[in-house]
This record gives sequence, C-alpha cells and structure tokens, in this order.
Amino acid sequence: EYPLHRHVSGFTSSLRTSSAEAFLPTSVDLANGLRRPHQKPAILRKISAAQQLSASEVVTHLGQTVVLASGTLSVLLHCEAVGNPKPTISWAKNGEEVKYNDRMLLQPDDSLQILAPVEADVGFYACNASNALGSDSVSIAVTLAGKPLIKASRATVINTESPAVTVDIGSTVKTIQGANVTISCQVAGVPEAEVTWFKNKVKLSSAHHLPDGLLLIANVSLSDQGLYSCKAANLRGEVTESSQLLVLEPPRPLPYLEDLTAVLSSAGTGTRSVLTSPSGTKMTISPGSSALIGCAVDGHPTPNITWLYSGEPLSLQHRLLAAGRILQILNVSDAPDGEISCLAQNEAGSLTQKASLAIQEYRWSVDKLMACSASCGHKGVQLPQLRCLLDGAEVNISHCKEKPKPALQPIACNRRDCPSRWMVTSWSPCTRSCSGGIQMRRVTCQRLTAKGSSVPMSNEACAQVSKRPVDTQNCNRQPCVEWVATSWGQCNGPCIGPRLAVQHRQVFCQTKDGTSVSSDQCSALPRPLSTQNCWTDVCGVHWRVSLWTVCTATCGNYGFQSRRVDCVHVRTNKPVLEHHCSWRPRPANWQRCNITPCENSTLLRGGEAARHGGRKEGRAVSKKCSTGTL
Repeated sequence: EYPLHRHVSGFTSSLRTSSAEAFLPTSVDLANGLRRPHQKPAILRKISAAQQLSASEVVTHLGQTVVLASGTLSVLLHCEAVGNPKPTISWAKNGEEVKYNDRMLLQPDDSLQILAPVEADVGFYACNASNALGSDSVSIAVTLAGKPLIKASRATVINTESPAVTVDIGSTVKTIQGANVTISCQVAGVPEAEVTWFKNKVKLSSAHHLPDGLLLIANVSLSDQGLYSCKAANLRGEVTESSQLLVLEPPRPLPYLEDLTAVLSSAGTGTRSVLTSPSGTKMTISPGSSALIGCAVDGHPTPNITWLYSGEPLSLQHRLLAAGRILQILNVSDAPDGEISCLAQNEAGSLTQKASLAIQEYRWSVDKLMACSASCGHKGVQLPQLRCLLDGAEVNISHCKEKPKPALQPIACNRRDCPSRWMVTSWSPCTRSCSGGIQMRRVTCQRLTAKGSSVPMSNEACAQVSKRPVDTQNCNRQPCVEWVATSWGQCNGPCIGPRLAVQHRQVFCQTKDGTSVSSDQCSALPRPLSTQNCWTDVCGVHWRVSLWTVCTATCGNYGFQSRRVDCVHVRTNKPVLEHHCSWRPRPANWQRCNITPCENSTLLRGGEAARHGGRKEGRAVSKKCSTGTL
C-alpha cells in the first residue's frame, strides 16, 4: 500500500492500489496537479466509519456498511478513484447496472445518492472505475438492521487457463484441474453475522476458511466437484447462498476404444479399423471396402465429437456409431485422398486427432516370365506373365480390367545350338485306299544352330541320342467295302397329298467279294437312300369343272348359276370316286349372279337401246325387263 493524503469532507482517507497496478510513485501531490505517468484505476477505500450528518442523512465511503434506520431520508455513497487517464465511474447493484431515477441520483462528483431509501434498496452497491489501462471495483453494503445480507452473483465463470480464480458466492464455476478456486462470501448485517461453509450440505472444517468470508479450494481435482454453500447467521436470522463447482478436463487421447472392438466383431472380417491420433494414423485398405475409424478421447464433461474430411464436414457416405465416437465409411473409394479427423470439444478445450487411408490400387505386373518356347535354336522367346496384384498379392485378373494393360515385349531365350536329332518329313499318301497299303517318309540326322540353319549330321550322331524313327509303315489295312442296294419295292400308301406315297429298298455293306459286313465299316462312304417318295396311279386324279350355266335372272337378288364338278383320272379322263380328290380343295359348283337393282338395270338397258338408235326399242327392252319373271 502507498499512503496518499487528501482532505475529503473532513476525513483523512487511505488509497490502496489494485493488484493490477503496474507502478505508483511513493508520493504524488494530486492537489498541485503534478505530471504523473499512465496509471490503471484505483478506488480509495475509507477506514473510518460512516458519517451521519443528521438523524436522517448518512454519508459514507466505499468499504463500509450502511445500516438503514426508520428515519433515514438520504444515503450518499462516495466513490473516489485515481488513474491516468482519468477513470470513468459507473455504479451497479447486486451485479446489475443501477438505473437512475428521481430517487436514485448520480451526483456531479460521481457519488450515488439514494433518497427516501426503502427495503428494496437493500443490497451491495459496487463502484466501477475504468480507463484504457484497466479497471477497479469496490462494494459497499446497504442493509437493514435484521437478518444478514450476502453479496451474491449469478454469473457463470469458466476458467481454462488461469492457475487461480476468485468468484462471488452464487456463481457457477467451471475450472480446469489443479487451479486454486476462491469463493467469496461477502456478508453485511447488524448485529454482525457468523459465516459457515458447507459442501453438498456437509459442514466444512475451518481449515478451508480464509478471513473476510473467503473459502479456498486448492489444487482442484474431480473429487472437489460439488455444491458449496455459505450460510450467514446472526440473532435476527440467517441466509444461505450456494455456488456449483464443476471441474473441467480438456479432451485427451486414449490408447484404446472398447466400443471399436465390439463394433468390429459384428462388422465381419472384411472390415478394417484404425484409431485416430494427434500425430495422424495411416491405414492401408482395399478399394471398395468398408472402414471403421475410432476417436478414442476422454475428458470432463464428455467431449462432443465432430468428424471432418480434409477439414470440411463429411460429405461421403458414412454412419456414426457408439455415440459418434466411431465413423464407418461405407466405401473407402469415396475418400481416395485427404485426411479424416475427429474434433473433440468440451468447455475445457479441444483436441484434433487424425487418420488417413491409403487405398491399395489394383495394378498390372509383368515381373514374372513364362516358360521359354524352345529349349534351343533361334526361335526361343519368353513373354512376361501378365498378373493383377493388390498389395503384392495376385488377385483375379478381372479387378485390373479398367487399368491399361502394359505392352508385353517378348524376350529371346535359349538361343543356342540344339543337340543332333532326327528330322522327319511328312508321311507320303498311302499306296492303297483299302486292303493294306504302304506310306513312306524321309528320316535324316540334323542339328539346328542358334542362327536358325540346319546342318546335316551323321546317323551315328543322332543314334547316340535316340533311336532312329521308321521311314516306312503300313496303312489302310481295312478291307475294301461298298454300299449295295436292292431294287425299289412297290409304291404304296394313302394318297393324301401329291407324291406322299413311299417305296422302300434294302441297303447293306459288303466287301468287294460280296461278303456282308457291319454297316460301321462303310460309315466313311455316302450311304444310298433306303426310302423315297413315289407317285402312284391312284394319286393321278384332279377336279374337272364345266362351264357356268346362264344366270337365272338379269337383276334382283335371286339370280344364280351352276356348273358340274367331277373327280377324274388324269390319264384316262374318266370320273372316279370323289374321295380320291379329297386332298385338293373342291371347286364351287354354283354361285350367285346379276345381283343389281332392277331399276338401275332398266335405265342401263334403256340407255343402251337409245345409243343403238331407237327410243322405241329402248321402251320395248324396258318393258321386257319390267315384266320378266325369275
């Protein structure tokens, strides 16, 4: 503390700097207005009791307690602050900004005056002084003679970095582990109140208490979580305020995730899994398969997990399992590049863990060669063996069908002189087609060089390697056979259509000397027909028709004419029974004729008569037509 003396309303006051004060000289003459360095605000705390100018007027400075009596007509609360630049003064009651009116007045010197105070004016009044460098705040209690008054706050304080935090009772405190938490229970009351602290309704020992109604919870851990209550009691009554302490634990990585093991066992053997990590985890996986990615984190409260792909929200097909801690990618081919990350967040902080999937690609391989096509000579080549590989293992070639095939270049192999060997020509044609013949070929001993030329060698050179092939052999030793057929039999059968009658003969296989043998021995020869269609005399018929008779009428609807239809033999032209011609459609033997209205017929015939030069003849014809009978 640095004493600073100044005469204010007849009192000697003491100035105490705030804890944030960077520098204040040992003596400063404020009255003379000496040049001072920049300074954060500091509010003067008065050590003397409140001055009662009369029975109805009370004047006091911050740091005191004002007890309202039944005759109090005015309360004046002084607030003096120093600082450079000059601080701005504001007032608050019970943590809320004071709303000035005709009873609650802000004086020109920044004092707060309460006229005709009532019970609703009871509370803690705070003077706040601030400038560009910082702020300071001091409270004063205005109370009635009666049960105590506790300065309470309804704020929520979240501490994720500071090693120490101080709050008013009534606040909700969320802090990291290891911090020192101080809860202030500022009490005003006449008579003076006694303060008692509780945790979860269990009284705390005095070892936790500090002077001025403070409670210190040092090196906070999860076991310190709970509801802390301050009870202020005097002879007139008691009042209690409480604060909830919640211990925060920022997200941290875990080495395992039990849920992942359970999900993986139900997903099947074809599903791969990996855990994310702060440095990033890589996993190689087959294209088109499914993958499980676990986010193994812990924290208090339980962190919320957000999955990202290349830093953006997920757009690929996926499912979230185990309350979002496991990401299942249904087809890893949807995420060929980029990084999958899980962002774990709670009020204490955040943690990002990453994983990347390396998708194995199907590829063609030509690293193996097929067997050489020749053991010696000049034509031996090897072709690369085209294989489809996945992670070094050969798979079905269909998986690589969308990949361009590499060019296959043949490689020369075994280009060296061959050992001496027998060379043979093709067999000559057999001297006979049956009953035994002979065919021959040429057999020589030669050696094929690496340049492709053939060098004749002695038979002895080849005989050392293999036996000499034969140059003559028998052929076509089967007997000479032929198909023999008897004469055609009688043509018979019903005459249902033309040439549908049939006739038969016997066909058999025999040798040249007339010996019958199995038909199999003649199978190589074209076999004659044993059945054929034939024409019988009975089938030589047709329908014969005569000319149509004269129509029975020249007009009207009843004229008809007829003709004769007979079934006759083609050769003799004599009638036969009609059923012999039944295989052909029978022609009609009558039909209707001259089916025209008689009036049209009269006009037609009259016109024809006129053209022939006679109206009289036309009338005669018309008369004849009109009187005609059918």
